[in-house]
Amino acid sequence: MQGSRFEAALKRDNLIVSFALATVAALAWWYVLWLAHDMRAASGAPSMDMPGMNMPGMLSPQFAAWTLPHALFVFAMWAVMMVGMMTPSAAPMILIYSQVARQAVTLGMQFASAGWFAAGYLAVWTGFALAATAAQYVLERTAAITPMLASANRSVGAGVLILAGLYQWTPLKGACLAQCRSPLHFVQQHGGFQSSPTGSLRLGILHGAYCVGCCWALMALLFVGGVMNVLWIAAIAILVLLEKVVPGGRVLASATGGVAIAVGIWMLMS
Repeated sequence: MQGSRFEAALKRDNLIVSFALATVAALAWWYVLWLAHDMRAASGAPSMDMPGMNMPGMLSPQFAAWTLPHALFVFAMWAVMMVGMMTPSAAPMILIYSQVARQAVTLGMQFASAGWFAAGYLAVWTGFALAATAAQYVLERTAAITPMLASANRSVGAGVLILAGLYQWTPLKGACLAQCRSPLHFVQQHGGFQSSPTGSLRLGILHGAYCVGCCWALMALLFVGGVMNVLWIAAIAILVLLEKVVPGGRVLASATGGVAIAVGIWMLMS
């Protein structure tokens, strides 16, 4: 009887955590879709109006001056995009953490909420968003990207593809991907599940760092296909997820690298 109650509570908690993660991801994707819509509208492409959600000047198809408000807006864009893209791939780890927390509490043990782990993970990707904002600034100033945030120079785009493809084959990529693909092994290797908020936050930050090490080159491809190209964003997010959850994820990463290199070489030669 006690076991069935515990299982029911565990299923309920999993549903709650899953719903929360899905809601966070959905809100982030809604924001990205709105940005893409507004940029298309600003560029003159036909699209449906969204009343009450217009920010003149922020999403102009021409480059805006990098004032502090504009820089903060671009940073927010990248941060929300990273949350939308990376929350699904972090969900298995967060769900495992939530289950262990529930078991610990049931046994009368002190245990930090899985929210601390998730906060640490997303904090790292927020830091990556800051780096992406700086990269966008440099690329805009050097006219390497278009006002729609896609590669403006065939050679630059090809170079990014080849660099990303080569990284997919490196031992560092493999090591980081292995940490992301085996949540329990990762936790055991780095001190086990943490009972304190500080420890849980640290573990989340470490997991996020491995995840950035695994995926940063794929994220760089956003500047090739377009940062506001929703299909391109979705394709990269799906690839990141598949690398982490399907059998043979390392083979998939290597195959993707080969395709990226081939396309980059084709772009240089054509």
